[in-house]
Amino acid sequence: MPDFRNIVFVVGVLLLFLAAMMVLPLAVSLYYGDGDTPAFVWSLLITAAVGGGLTLMRRKSKDIGLREGFAVVALSWASAALAGALPFCISGAIPSFTDSLFESMSGFTTTGASILGAHNPVETMPHGILFWRSMTHWLGGMGIILLSLAVLPMLGVGGMQLFRAEVPGPTKDKLTPRIKNTAEILWLVYLGISVLEAVLLWLGGMSVFDSACHTFGTMATGGFSTHSESIAAFHSRYIEYVIILFMFIAGTNFALHYRFMFKGQVDTYWKSREFRFYLFLIVISTVLMLGYNLSTRPGIGCETAFRESMFQVVSIMTTTGYGTADWEIWGSFPQVLLVLLMIVGGMAGSTGGGVKVVRIQLLLSQVRIELRRLIHPQVIIPMKIGQQVIDDSIVSIVLAFLLAFGLLLGGATTLLALMGIDMTTAFGASIACLSNIGPGLGGVGPADNYGWLPAAAKWLLLFLMMLGRLEIFTVLVLFSGSFWRR
Repeated sequence: MPDFRNIVFVVGVLLLFLAAMMVLPLAVSLYYGDGDTPAFVWSLLITAAVGGGLTLMRRKSKDIGLREGFAVVALSWASAALAGALPFCISGAIPSFTDSLFESMSGFTTTGASILGAHNPVETMPHGILFWRSMTHWLGGMGIILLSLAVLPMLGVGGMQLFRAEVPGPTKDKLTPRIKNTAEILWLVYLGISVLEAVLLWLGGMSVFDSACHTFGTMATGGFSTHSESIAAFHSRYIEYVIILFMFIAGTNFALHYRFMFKGQVDTYWKSREFRFYLFLIVISTVLMLGYNLSTRPGIGCETAFRESMFQVVSIMTTTGYGTADWEIWGSFPQVLLVLLMIVGGMAGSTGGGVKVVRIQLLLSQVRIELRRLIHPQVIIPMKIGQQVIDDSIVSIVLAFLLAFGLLLGGATTLLALMGIDMTTAFGASIACLSNIGPGLGGVGPADNYGWLPAAAKWLLLFLMMLGRLEIFTVLVLFSGSFWRR
């Protein structure tokens, strides 16, 4: 049975960190003077008070066990979403608690599904609120828990179990022997690339405010923008190409970036079979989309067709969700192609959502092996990715994950349909939230929002967001009876 005092203590530490992070949007609020300063002051104080109170529950323990690790990850994400909703609700920018929590969960899980729309446009929001809204992406991107691993060892609480439960993807690439050093390295890479993108966007004509907010959304593959038209509002080819590049980078395993940046391993990307497959899917999808656009949209220029095709493909596959066009009006083929890319998602170890490229590779390899076994029933064929032999237990976990993903998608679509939502919208909203992508189909397409959905639908979808961000089993294990038994 998990030790609740250890769990509560760690959640408290994370809330204190979150309160400290609220100082940045508070400073933005003071600078612009939009009237949302009191909301951040109260939010900071409430979050700090609750976090400080929870840390008093500490139990003297050497480390966090496996069960505590799962509980801490799930409860910390839920607590972060609750704390993140405070500025929205207290300021009155998003008066409804359900809507505030939906926006906050969408931010921290890097989903980018928003309730803001025609009746409450993004542009009418105070600058501090918009900055915080985008910043929740950036904090959630690499994980507020992973960041805190750098300080937990100093408090006498180890973090290996948290790393196992938090890092996205079916494989954990531990860069250094100590988890504290791993956390520091990953965040250093994350911060360095973020600064580079912000500078490039600023050089392209964005304001400092816009460049920071869109960097948060890009590097976390989140997609919240400061404009209702998203990236299309800037009417800049340069900005679109910069964001394409950094969305691609964010969808790549950050361990590869580390080896390239700090170890000088120039060929580290090409040696990764997952990266090559990730690149192949983006290239072939862009070519298919380009050919379709050129053949069905007369008068569109080659460069415009190429840029729009590549932007939507990279944005959707990396689960960022930024847009430069309403691809839903392009026809059926783009919708089918992009939905497939939503399911695939980014690489393991990236900030992207979805099933992850490596799982798709394992699934295709398993299909190939089963076909060979039909011809040669007695032969023993090991599962391999490159030269690496994959244990059967990992294959079983991947297949179980894919089954759970499909069941959740089907179940959520059915429940939304029971609420009176049309099938296309129900499926689009479910896949968009479970894959942490944001824009879906039908009434929640790239030119629409989630604000019109009933409250019950929003609660279901925000639960899907957390399931998708924490890779399903991390949350579902809490509902298992064996988890709570000694």
